[in-house]
Amino acid sequence: MPYLIAGLVVFFGVHLFSAFRSRKPGEDLKQRIGYGPYMGLYSLISLIGLVLIIYGYDAARWMGSLYFAPSWGSHVNMALMLPALIFLVAANLPTGRIKKALKHPMLVAVKLWALGHLLANGEWNSIILFGSFLAYAVIDRIAVKKRGDNGPPADVAVSNMGDIGALVIGTGVYVAFVFHLHRWLIGVPVVPGV
Repeated sequence: MPYLIAGLVVFFGVHLFSAFRSRKPGEDLKQRIGYGPYMGLYSLISLIGLVLIIYGYDAARWMGSLYFAPSWGSHVNMALMLPALIFLVAANLPTGRIKKALKHPMLVAVKLWALGHLLANGEWNSIILFGSFLAYAVIDRIAVKKRGDNGPPADVAVSNMGDIGALVIGTGVYVAFVFHLHRWLIGVPVVPGV
């Protein structure tokens, strides 16, 4: 459990710093040290946190459960994961109708992913992990709204390819996770026997 907690503190520490850092000219650390060095440092610290989270999550599997997930929880989780993956892909493609409507599709994706997994898992390590991501996504959404970041500008050109790419790639990743990747990466099959 200590590695999981340490990883969450490091990972979300750097993310929360970035969300709440001053953006005033002369005070913005990203401007002072430059985009490249800032993003390099940010990525390195995030990666260290992520490695600790992955190791800590696996090491904390023995902690037991706080609650027994309802039998329908895994079905709801599977239903939520398809839009979550589509929204995650949409966040990284040219602005389409999905990105424009959601404003911050990555945060929506994280909320759906975390909520779905909380419904499907009652183990302590899962509650701490997914609960932390859900709390962070809510906090970050409040932060971006407070600083006036309303997503893509109203006059941005909408790309149909952004939406088509998000639907095709997101659905492909979903199918890969359901039938292989989740078992291979996490050690737990999404569909028993598959």
